[in-house]
Amino acid sequence: MSTSELNRREFLTLIAVAGGTLALSTAAKAETLPQLAETDPTAAALGYKHDATKVDAAKYPTYKAGQHCATCKLAQGADGDAWRPCSIFPGKSVDAKGWCAAYSAKA
Repeated sequence: MSTSELNRREFLTLIAVAGGTLALSTAAKAETLPQLAETDPTAAALGYKHDATKVDAAKYPTYKAGQHCATCKLAQGADGDAWRPCSIFPGKSVDAKGWCAAYSAKA
């Protein structure tokens, strides 16, 4: 085995380890994000509620029973996470049982 092959393998191993560390760091960060308040201006504008069953369906006719952040493709995080990051509300976490007008069902 040549020295360049060994270095290439070491490099690829380093990249894999760095990627895993970054993923763990991102997951740990998600757990420490502040929870989105319903009074946040963006949240209020999008009709965000921590509990999707409390959405005013007359005001937000796109809301359908059974929709919630845990089934939205914009929410991130793992299944089972009670609070998770959302691409609509950077730097904040949303309740998995919540809903907003940006809801888009996972495929």
